[in-house]
Amino acid sequence: MNDRVLICKRCIMDTSDPEIIFDSNGICNHCIRYEDRVKNELHNGEEGGKKLNSLLSDMKQKMGNGEYDCIIGVSGGVDSTMVAYLAKKRFGLNPLAVHLDNGWNSELAVNNIHKTLEILEIDLYTHVIDWEEFKDLQLSFLNSSFINAEIPSDHAIIALLFQIASQKKTPYILGGSNIVTEGILASSWVYDYKDWRLIKGIHKRFGSKRLKTFPHYGMLRLFYYVFLKRIKYIPILNFIDYDKEEAMDIIQNELGWVYYGGKHYESIYTRFYQSYILPHKYGVDKRKAHLSTLIMSGQMSREEAIEEIQKESYPSDLMEEDREYVIKKLGLTEDEFNEIMNLPIRSYKDYPNSSFFYRKLSFIVKLAKQLTTYNR
Repeated sequence: MNDRVLICKRCIMDTSDPEIIFDSNGICNHCIRYEDRVKNELHNGEEGGKKLNSLLSDMKQKMGNGEYDCIIGVSGGVDSTMVAYLAKKRFGLNPLAVHLDNGWNSELAVNNIHKTLEILEIDLYTHVIDWEEFKDLQLSFLNSSFINAEIPSDHAIIALLFQIASQKKTPYILGGSNIVTEGILASSWVYDYKDWRLIKGIHKRFGSKRLKTFPHYGMLRLFYYVFLKRIKYIPILNFIDYDKEEAMDIIQNELGWVYYGGKHYESIYTRFYQSYILPHKYGVDKRKAHLSTLIMSGQMSREEAIEEIQKESYPSDLMEEDREYVIKKLGLTEDEFNEIMNLPIRSYKDYPNSSFFYRKLSFIVKLAKQLTTYNR
């Protein structure tokens, strides 16, 4: 058996992704797919400016009966903070900021959110999930031994954004997801967070509490938002020349924003999941995808990325602090947590899921994406 790690000659993705494919030049499928996504989804430069002006014009003409031009999700991270800054300062919009409090906010994230919205004079709506419910759901995913334990949070955030957009009669959601910093991610490391059937199936098998306050949507509800309410999700950062370092400089200097140490580290659980659970149990370092994206977008050289990936991503003192905090907050003992870490790794295929629907009715999924994503 050959255990030698093979690495792409262009980015730093490697065979820790079991589905990676290399061409005859040693270039991986992630690099090729990134280039395709850029052609179809990225609208910067002069073209992006025209599309952005058209979008803003549409938003101001079709804002509906609501008091807000758009909905924005805020987490205290770089991308969502930059979206808030752009919406208010650059575009002159009146957004409503929406935040999902799942019990794992770091103090830095909370401070970043409040400082940003106070300076920009943006209203905030916060949905607090019942902690006992959400803990039960997170423990269900950990006990399922399925790699993507972040699906509950990702699903709830999108559900909440659509829900509030519908309630406020505001048909535009400006999101911080973007190609130039997030364009590469191995499908073997994640799964479609929209799959409510998977969430229900895992929770039914391992959970015990009813999900009364957990924001969610099934396929019918999603189609209601998309086809009847005509709510559009707009990855606004794909319409500008988005540079991560420049964005951090802007929000630090103008909003007093403080960096929290790593991508998505604004959440204590996400920080622990990405930097401890993923590498220790699944052999996955998500920094490889994040840094590879920056290489492909020209914001970092491959040599710089190789140097960066060698650095310690999780200082030992912070790791021990987070480990103790997460185990205690989830109501686990050390032995119980270790048992979870040693469970056999499972796939989404081991649980009820809607992957068949997404594959067989891909044309409907594509149509829904076209209707929800402004891509003119």
